[in-house]
Amino acid sequence: MDGTIVHEDGFLSEAVRAAVQRADAGGHEVMLATGRSPAATVPVIEQLGIAPRFLVCSNGAVTLERTGSGEYERARVETFDPAEVLTTISGALSDARYAVEDSEGRFRYTASFPENAVSPGSLEVPFEELLEVRATRVVVISPNQGLEEFLAVVDRMGLTRVSYAIGWTAWLDIAPDGVNKATAMEWVRSELGVPHERTLAVGDGRNDIDMLEWAARGVAMGQAPDDVVAAADERTREVRDDGLARVLATLP
Repeated sequence: MDGTIVHEDGFLSEAVRAAVQRADAGGHEVMLATGRSPAATVPVIEQLGIAPRFLVCSNGAVTLERTGSGEYERARVETFDPAEVLTTISGALSDARYAVEDSEGRFRYTASFPENAVSPGSLEVPFEELLEVRATRVVVISPNQGLEEFLAVVDRMGLTRVSYAIGWTAWLDIAPDGVNKATAMEWVRSELGVPHERTLAVGDGRNDIDMLEWAARGVAMGQAPDDVVAAADERTREVRDDGLARVLATLP
């Protein structure tokens, strides 16, 4: 969503909004699959002016379904025990900062974690308390490292029994084992009864790689890193050039 539908500062262009609404009105099921928590995802749907049946949040760990009243409720939630992975990471990244998201979308985070990266109502806690939370997602940032150094450290850790994706900076998203945007989207596809050959995914981040490989047509945004582009079937323009709108304009 960020870097595909909205700019990194949250700006939504009128061209993208209009393209999304045209695709929706044309009978396509237009939905979001994002790393954001549910509380941070629903406002973007409202900005777009659409009401899809499903929303995939927290990198696939939480899937929301719209009820008859128009509200969204959790239809599918995947959690895991984060204690082992947090202990492993803390031993390798002494200056890292952590946040753990629970099944209700609430974050608990350690000191110095950026508050604008967590949802309202989140709670700062000692690191040890994070080990006790059933998590849908763990976020790790290491502000004193460059991306390449961070990538090397994560690779050396050999994380197991979890899924993870690395962001544009020294930012690590960790999800339950085998859970990602693609697994959630496949569940949604099955629920909707949509043939796989009629699936389209557009994204720009490393947490989109599985989804781009899963979709019948995967499109990387113009600013996506090389490994994301390699996972896609094609590449569109950058978010600042309304790349998503250009893709949606090709739909019948």
